[in-house]
Amino acid sequence: MSSNISNNSSNISSSINTSPELPSGFAEQELSRSIGRSRINSIDMMRGLVMLIMLLDHVRERFFLHMQVSDPMDLSSTSWGLFLSRFAAHFCAPVFVFLTGVSAWLYANRSHGQPRSARAFLIKRGLFLIALEILVINISWMGNYHTLWLQVIWVIGLSMLTLAALINLPRPWMAVLGFAIVFGHNLLTPIHFQPNDWAYGLWTILHDRGYLISEGALKIKVSYPALPWMGVILLGYVAGPIFSQKPNANPLEATQRQQTLLKLGISCWVLFALLRGFNIYGETLPWQAGAHLGETLMSVLNLTKYPPSLSFLLVTLGGMFFCLVAFERYFASSGKVEGRLARVGHGLSVFGSVPMFFYILHLYVLLLLYSLAKFIFDANNGEYFGVNSMGWIWFIAGVLAIALYYPVKRFSEYKKHSTQAWIKYL
Repeated sequence: MSSNISNNSSNISSSINTSPELPSGFAEQELSRSIGRSRINSIDMMRGLVMLIMLLDHVRERFFLHMQVSDPMDLSSTSWGLFLSRFAAHFCAPVFVFLTGVSAWLYANRSHGQPRSARAFLIKRGLFLIALEILVINISWMGNYHTLWLQVIWVIGLSMLTLAALINLPRPWMAVLGFAIVFGHNLLTPIHFQPNDWAYGLWTILHDRGYLISEGALKIKVSYPALPWMGVILLGYVAGPIFSQKPNANPLEATQRQQTLLKLGISCWVLFALLRGFNIYGETLPWQAGAHLGETLMSVLNLTKYPPSLSFLLVTLGGMFFCLVAFERYFASSGKVEGRLARVGHGLSVFGSVPMFFYILHLYVLLLLYSLAKFIFDANNGEYFGVNSMGWIWFIAGVLAIALYYPVKRFSEYKKHSTQAWIKYL
């Protein structure tokens, strides 16, 4: 299974921020007051976009599970529609985790007042997310507890706890450690431990996807190895100053920020083209030329997610940098929402303002819909109920996005004005 801000964004930043409200949640009105409106909107739009992509992927997992995909994907049995839908979902977890690091830095470095430690903030949210994964998220997948799947919310929480432990490191050292993890963890791929080895449990959590407990009434499986994501959240924290804004800031700051993000995006994609193009490093499965250009492109972009390879992170984080620039330049509105792009941006920011609420809501809606469909129509694809084409998956996801927009918007407005502390976690 995969996974994978305005004033509303403050709400999300409180939740997904230090733990992608998400996938997570957090810094809030306080954060939104300290950051510029259009920039916060661009972050919310980015989160909103990947939330909708995630919705598509989870609809696929509900109603197209009879056409399961491996990691990396088996291109001999994967259609273009299925490949593109799954590839798009690759962007979700990197965006959530990186922006969690950014939000933690913004929380600690307010534009008004003295800097503050984000350690307690990260610890509380990290533990909350891990508990949420175990007690709320897991049952939404299967409707029972025969297996506890430790997935994206778990890994965000664990990454937040790691950042909390390292929060007092000088930023240059944090950058070195983050880059070392992200660029070097592929070297660890040949290392494996057997279930009876002393390091098996720790290595399963950090690097090798597998079962912590494979027998008994409750099995526990780590679906998201944590080590690469720890590197990503560290780099997000290091990148936090790119998004900072001082009172009465020079208007050129926005242009400088966009230029920095563009350079980061270009650097990621150029490095990917070199490393992946020549099969030098960064991916466990070399690409191969296909019968035609489409097959070759699929092979090049067929990247490992569990754990995320360097190539996987270069493509997805590079795309995120480009999107942040586009959202700030063309989709953000400084006042009344006007124009088609601004309306699209506003809609995305609604979903991005309360990502944790949307995450939980859509999972239980999908569980209910799947249970009803299987009860009414029975299993029609082996043990599963499912539709017969990706076109139906896109259609169902589109209908659900429209149907869930209103409750998400209402909750976003409620959270914006609420003084209840627990609301900040959603």
